[in-house]
Amino acid sequence: MYVVTGAGPVGSAVAEQLADQGHEVRVLTRSGSGPDHALIQRMRVDVSDPSRLTEAVRGAEAIFHCIHGSKYSASAWEAELPHAEQVVMDAAAAAGVVVVFPESLYSYSEPDRDMTEAGAREASGGKRGIRTQLLKAREAHAAKTVSVVAGDFFGPRVRMAHAGERMVPLVLKGKTVQVLGSAAQLHSFTYVPDLAAAMIAAARRPDLWNSVLHAPTNPALTQRGLATAYATAAGLPAPKVTAIPGWVVRGAGLVSKDMREVAEMLYQFERPFVMDSAESQRLLGLEPTPLPEAAAATVQWWKHTVAAV
Repeated sequence: MYVVTGAGPVGSAVAEQLADQGHEVRVLTRSGSGPDHALIQRMRVDVSDPSRLTEAVRGAEAIFHCIHGSKYSASAWEAELPHAEQVVMDAAAAAGVVVVFPESLYSYSEPDRDMTEAGAREASGGKRGIRTQLLKAREAHAAKTVSVVAGDFFGPRVRMAHAGERMVPLVLKGKTVQVLGSAAQLHSFTYVPDLAAAMIAAARRPDLWNSVLHAPTNPALTQRGLATAYATAAGLPAPKVTAIPGWVVRGAGLVSKDMREVAEMLYQFERPFVMDSAESQRLLGLEPTPLPEAAAATVQWWKHTVAAV
């Protein structure tokens, strides 16, 4: 039996892949939500509650901790994430099981270089610094952990993302897509099912525990390139793609806290932002899903989602 905390795009993908492989899965969320599958048990559990979590993880082979902050802000992350991770790691250490975390590229100190597993992860300040602190806390804890780093998400269920609701529905409607920073700079995007597959594979490899891996990720492409891949998958002409200059976002950040949080990460979209996953692919024996296949699955999910609304 496996435990998954959170039922967002990553948690749901992990749970479904495990269930499709014939494993029993417990999905823990405050609301009791999660994928509908005969082998998935959805439980109402606040993972920051040590007693409830200890009970829920009893008998687990691994824990996949896939929750995120309630808001995209440094203050929310700082208030919520370290405590939740501490509770999960405490429960995992007591149960003698590994915890697998999805992780971002935020902590990398030299993002202007191709980011590899061996790269320095010492970024400080704001959301970047919080991700650095989380990685250090995992390293220092007695629990066995693995962090699997991904680029910006795309794929089924991925809504609140640069390559999600800000891009796919507009492509399908033939509308202009507006992206942040630049439409012409290379950027790494990770297909969420590939991240989930890597997390599952890492959980089964004790020799890779207590390390940081990279999810299998296709060669970086531009935001225009990804929007065009969606259009091709949908049988549509290439969309018009325009960019919102960084100075516009920074200016808006002077009066909007939400825009300040976005402006903090503009460096990812104004310059090349590239991760290399070759070493982790070798270690895990995995390859990224080819872009045309991944784009087609993403478009198909969005078509069904739009049709259901």
